[in-house]
Amino acid sequence: MKRLDDFRLRMGRDELVPIMIGGMGVDISSADLALEAARLGGVGHISDAMIKTVTDRRYQTKYVKAKQAQYKHNMTSSDKSEVKFNLGDLAEATRLHVQHTMERKRGNGMVFINCMEKLTMNAPKDTLKIRMASALDAGIDGITLAAGLHLGSFALIEDHPRFRDAKLGIIVSSLRALQLFLKKNSRLNRLPDYVVVEGPLAGGHLGFGMDWAQYDLATIVADIRAWLVAEQLDIPLIPAGGIFTGSDAVRFLENGGAAVQVATRFTVTRECGLPDDVKQEYFKADEDDIEVNEISPTGYPMRMIKASPGIGDGIRPNCEAYGYLLDANGKCAYVDAYYRELAAHPGEKRISVKDKTCLCTHMRNFAIWTCGQTAGRLKATTVRAADGSYQLLSAEHVFNDYLLSTDDQIRLPEPETALA
Repeated sequence: MKRLDDFRLRMGRDELVPIMIGGMGVDISSADLALEAARLGGVGHISDAMIKTVTDRRYQTKYVKAKQAQYKHNMTSSDKSEVKFNLGDLAEATRLHVQHTMERKRGNGMVFINCMEKLTMNAPKDTLKIRMASALDAGIDGITLAAGLHLGSFALIEDHPRFRDAKLGIIVSSLRALQLFLKKNSRLNRLPDYVVVEGPLAGGHLGFGMDWAQYDLATIVADIRAWLVAEQLDIPLIPAGGIFTGSDAVRFLENGGAAVQVATRFTVTRECGLPDDVKQEYFKADEDDIEVNEISPTGYPMRMIKASPGIGDGIRPNCEAYGYLLDANGKCAYVDAYYRELAAHPGEKRISVKDKTCLCTHMRNFAIWTCGQTAGRLKATTVRAADGSYQLLSAEHVFNDYLLSTDDQIRLPEPETALA
């Protein structure tokens, strides 16, 4: 049986190990995790989700505090239309995170940044352009366009000197989405360098409705590949979502995939940005503990662990400090839901909001535990201590298990000294 290591990902003149670690925000796909993937010859992602929060944590900046102070007078108002991002600060924060990451890069792999279109930030085009251009300025190897159709995103950076030099890719969940993207951008004479095909078992936001279970990743990949061949378009396809073993990955590459994108198994690595106590919750989760719900203000269904403390929580919106999901009119579905419940329960100290969640605050606080459908199998990838806790893994261990395993096997780590 072949191993994943028998294949290579080719993008232009570059040859890489065919493993891409997905871009999980907020700082879950940390720089440390991305840099390990690059050191080992693959592709790692950092995420620019809530980039000012990330830089405040990592580099002792004060962007969040400054924005909150500027709009403090508006904190109790349901009208968030005046809450804007300082574009200079946004550019500086992005450059800071990317530059610090790229300065530490070692090995022959690459580091990309995941940019979500659904981070509308009360000025969708302006903020997205700044985020992408600043990442390119700071030396990022590539940009993956996520959470949206991104029909106009290439045009936002077509004048950047690295527009044709950096790797640019897009995540789609259907052939139709890819066709729309390519048609819209045909005038630019600039194809994406890769396409991540994200299936219905992926973690976080999904490119499907609540009928997601009716879809199958292998079928979607086959449809897209057949169309690309018919159109004589040579774009590497990278399947994602539910790929739990190296053998899973090999099956996709034997059927025309160029690499695989994986993420869930890396949530429980030491390099992952999740707090260690939350990583234990991922290990403990069973398949029945995972759900797809509609609590995200973005309008996309979202997969997470049911025990996530942010579900149903009625925290006051903190758009003045964050506000990453405010649309072009300063609206957010959670803000509407919160003030609806507040009006319905006057005088209550703490209300509950069931239908939406304050994604900014709860992702910032690691209180929404997004995961892929395979998270219920994580406990089978490690060993357990006498106290019942699970041993965290190294990113290198998981990476090499994907690369070298056969027969759907998973290699367990060597028990640490403290473990029985």
